[in-house]
Amino acid sequence: MNVTSGSGPSRDSGAVGGFLNINKGPGLTSTDVVRRVKRLTGQRKVGHGGTLDPDATGVLPVCLGIATRFVEAIIDGGKSYSVTVRLGAATDTYDASGQVTRESDASHITRADVEAVLGRFRGRIEQVPPMYSALKLGGRPLYEIARAGGTVERAPRRVDVHRLELVQWSPPDFQVEVDCGRGFYARSLANDIGEELQNAAHMLTLERRRAGPFRIEDAITLDALERMVKLGNWEQALYAPDFVLEDLPKVVLDPVGEEMICHGQAVPATGRTVVAATAGALARMYSTEGRFLALARYDVAGPWWRPEKVVAPA
Repeated sequence: MNVTSGSGPSRDSGAVGGFLNINKGPGLTSTDVVRRVKRLTGQRKVGHGGTLDPDATGVLPVCLGIATRFVEAIIDGGKSYSVTVRLGAATDTYDASGQVTRESDASHITRADVEAVLGRFRGRIEQVPPMYSALKLGGRPLYEIARAGGTVERAPRRVDVHRLELVQWSPPDFQVEVDCGRGFYARSLANDIGEELQNAAHMLTLERRRAGPFRIEDAITLDALERMVKLGNWEQALYAPDFVLEDLPKVVLDPVGEEMICHGQAVPATGRTVVAATAGALARMYSTEGRFLALARYDVAGPWWRPEKVVAPA
């Protein structure tokens, strides 16, 4: 694959690695999407960039081939969600798929009441993960324990909420938009809002509108991907592996440096390979022809660029 660092899909018809920006529909697990992409594309090495619950919809980045090595860039990146919350009932799963555990009268709650409590969920907050989640305890997913009728204490986790806005009020439902960091649970947010209102609430719907650099406006459905496969042009939907790294500095190596980095050797951070870097900072390494070579980390001791993930053959 002739990987490039563009802002859109790679157009190389021989592509065998990259990212697909899939718009997941309801009723599918993230693993279901990966299986279907494998079957449609014939690729063996396929993964996804962050689990979506079966009832949730929206952006699910799918990585193929060499791109699987950079999936953490998506998981660690920011996310955006559109969340519909229903007041008056709490469920064991914190969403509409669960059993109702508590009901309450929410007719007295106003838009101003909700606006007032939202401020408590902005910034760096603590969330208790729901029992029905993929987090593991002793190697066992919490949802397995929950389905068996069990419950365990879950330690609160710090998560970052960069933006939280009420965008629609239609009681007993309301819709919020959230920009957040890694580890955020929209279901926990819905449940916690209900508790702050001294009421009950659960998440009615969830759409992920952004995951890292991938946005809902550019996403394709699995059915659209299947049509492209039948036409023989599905590779046009691929984003190059370095697309998810474009926030990092770019370093262009001369032929000697290219050979060194491709053999897993550190390259001196001198001359034009010097960028504004601090100890441990990451950067993208390229050849003079623009070929993506590696992800490297800055070592002030040399100073060096030490390769972490080499993608170009030696």
